[in-house]
Amino acid sequence: MRHNTALRAAAAGIAALLTATACSTQRGQEDAADSADGACKGQQTTGITDKTIKLGGIYPMSGPASAYGTISKGISAYFKYINEKGGIDGRKVEFVVRDDGYQPPKAVEEARRLVEREKVFAVFQTLGTPSTAAVWDYLNQQKVPQPFVATGASVWGTDTKHPWTMGWQPNYVSESRVYANHLKESKPKAKVAVLFQNDDFGKDLLGGFKQAIKGSKVKVIAEESYEVTDPSVSAQMSNLARSKADVLLNITTPKFGSQALAADAKNTKWNPLHIVNSVSASTSVLKPVGFKNVQGVVSATYFKDPADPQLADDAEMKTYRRAMKKYAPGTDPTIQFNAYGWAVASSLHKALDAMKCPTREGLRDAVQELKDVKVGMLLPGVTLTTGPKDRFPIETMQLMRFKGERWGLFGEPLDTRKKFGPVTD
Repeated sequence: MRHNTALRAAAAGIAALLTATACSTQRGQEDAADSADGACKGQQTTGITDKTIKLGGIYPMSGPASAYGTISKGISAYFKYINEKGGIDGRKVEFVVRDDGYQPPKAVEEARRLVEREKVFAVFQTLGTPSTAAVWDYLNQQKVPQPFVATGASVWGTDTKHPWTMGWQPNYVSESRVYANHLKESKPKAKVAVLFQNDDFGKDLLGGFKQAIKGSKVKVIAEESYEVTDPSVSAQMSNLARSKADVLLNITTPKFGSQALAADAKNTKWNPLHIVNSVSASTSVLKPVGFKNVQGVVSATYFKDPADPQLADDAEMKTYRRAMKKYAPGTDPTIQFNAYGWAVASSLHKALDAMKCPTREGLRDAVQELKDVKVGMLLPGVTLTTGPKDRFPIETMQLMRFKGERWGLFGEPLDTRKKFGPVTD
């Protein structure tokens, strides 16, 4: 009896100890949770719950830049794929797409609709420099995150008055440095003719190029600009041809990119090295011109080419292709703009995972604290990095040349941060 009594006493003592430990652990967990909740208290949770995240995007689904509209299909396919796997941290993503027709006033209208009517958590991706510039004052005043805008204007990284806005793709100054570096190495006495869009996009890339060739024998000898409302750029191309430059730098959006490539192909008396900026390097831009007419054209990229047969066994590409077939039937997965959408959506996924608070403030801070983040659709060696003094997530690109029916990479990836230093005003 005394033995049983002792056992019962010991058991009771252990039970009491376990209970006390459990209570202590629970109190510790609750205190930690309270502390975390306290840190997040008062921050904006509009558009996000324990089960859902509502995002909005503004694209030119119509108008002169409608070729970009398919980016939203790549993004939508990614989020649908992720939702089927359980969502992002258990939250299903709803992605609402609005059409601004590449018109800044319309972009403002759609941004207000997304924020005030749709109650989105963030306006993820506004496409184009004019549209993004038109809405960022409003979104920053409303303290709504505007992450990973679809434009490479350097202002998204150099401006300090709009902390809620962040770029994603290599900025146009960094891209121009890649072309300048290539010419200094391969055509050190190049005479360059430039066709550029007469807005912040065109001027940013051209300005960066001129800065990067300073001190070299590479010279810009002719320039022609165009407006997005122009019907064509044939007159500008005729003027540039008369310059007899041996390099043509084509700084255009898709519609005008195709026109410039076609005009270059028709002019058999002028045969410059044709460099087309990355935003018009999709095969959907080149195909209408005829692949035989764009052989040898040069551009630069930072994400994987979905048309490259050498990537057929790439794990991310296989996932992308299956998802596009399932969630965006009828959409061509080989179009680079669709892969771009997949890549940028995957990047946002990483930022959402990194939020310390599931709030708008949490996302704002997360995109500014990325450290060598790897994204499956980006090229090897290309990662996302940001910080208090570096608001440009991607600054590494690799040259590519069009051959046959696809782009082929050449050279080595160029980290323009290391080569040229930081991008400043």
